Amino acid sequence: MKKIQPPNQPQPKGHYSPGIEHNGLIYVSGQLPMSLDTREPFTGSIEEQTELALRNVEAVLKTAGSDLNHVLQMTIYVSDMDLWDAVNKKYAEVMGEHRPARAIVPVKELHFGTKIEIQAIAAKKES
Repeated sequence: MKKIQPPNQPQPKGHYSPGIEHNGLIYVSGQLPMSLDTREPFTGSIEEQTELALRNVEAVLKTAGSDLNHVLQMTIYVSDMDLWDAVNKKYAEVMGEHRPARAIVPVKELHFGTKIEIQAIAAKKES
C-alpha cells in the first residue's frame, strides 16, 4: 500500500490519509469543499461546494497518477436532499460523459458546516 498526499495539501489533522493506492486502485478519503492550500472550509453555494469537493478528489487522484475519468465509484454525502438537483447538475458538468457508479447518502450535518463530502475509488491510469 502507498499513502497518497498531494504536495500542495497540508497533512490531515485527523488520523487518515487523503488517499491510498493498492493493487492498481486508488481509494480517496472523503473530500470536503476546502481550500487545498489553507484547509479552510468553503461555505458558498452548493454548486461551488460540489465543484470544490470534486476538484479536491481530483487532486488526490492526480497525485496518484489517475484522474476523474478513471473513477469507478463515488459516494456523495449531502446535508440536505433538497440540494440534490443542484449537486447532480454540477456533478454532471464536472464529470462530463464519464458516469461512474455512485451513491448519495443524506446526512444530518457535515464537518465545518459544509453541505457536501465526496469520496471515491478509481483505477490508476495504465502507463
